[in-house]
Amino acid sequence: MKKIFLLLLFITALGFKSPREDAFTAGEWFKFRIHYQFVNAGYATMEVRDATLNKKNVFHVIGRGYTTGVSKLFFNVSDLYESYIDKETGNPYQFVRKINEGGYTKNQEGFFNHSENNILVKDYKHATEKTVATTKNAQDILSSFYYLRNYQNIDKMKPGEFMAIDMFLDDAITKFRLKFIGREDITTKFGVISTMIFRPFVQTGRIFKEEESLTVWISDDDNKIPVRIKANLLVGSIKADLEAFKGLKYPFKVKIK
Repeated sequence: MKKIFLLLLFITALGFKSPREDAFTAGEWFKFRIHYQFVNAGYATMEVRDATLNKKNVFHVIGRGYTTGVSKLFFNVSDLYESYIDKETGNPYQFVRKINEGGYTKNQEGFFNHSENNILVKDYKHATEKTVATTKNAQDILSSFYYLRNYQNIDKMKPGEFMAIDMFLDDAITKFRLKFIGREDITTKFGVISTMIFRPFVQTGRIFKEEESLTVWISDDDNKIPVRIKANLLVGSIKADLEAFKGLKYPFKVKIK
């Protein structure tokens, strides 16, 4: 379970719109129920708020993941991710990462300097700070997918094609890639929903069986929010389903209720 909530938060904002058109607005919120095998393991939520940072109007994005019930007794998870995103450029100004995963903890804050292509990372757990070189338009975990949501257009993508973005994670820039698989209608608690299928490329070895062990179903409407996520692990499998939502900018399209 250690990295599952992180991976879920990677994808929960995933969606794509043409340039300069926001696919989301302040007030958007959704919640996932996470299952490990046949056990209800926990929940993850995403929320968008309006905020002011250094006299600039920004989006404040908040992601949380936590275990519940029996899962909490065996492996307690309490994760918090935050990002402050420029409303015009989609680039992040600041991120927060506070996690507690079975006793493994991290407490970091990052401050982007896009004109200098670097980020100041403060590690409060170890009382250290350092400046790390980044690439142009580098994103943090949460801002990455809101950036894609607003500034990429997948209308003409064909199955097998992929896109990539530079993401700052664990003190380094990583190239996050995902492949478009196709379209599919799936049955959910809300009814039958038309979706687009993506497979993010993940690292094999410690958690996943293969590079394409993770599959994501995104609503094929103007919101482009995740509806279902499945991951084949070295031991067992994880499934996450959309449980609740509110404040979407566009109508949530359901084909059959």
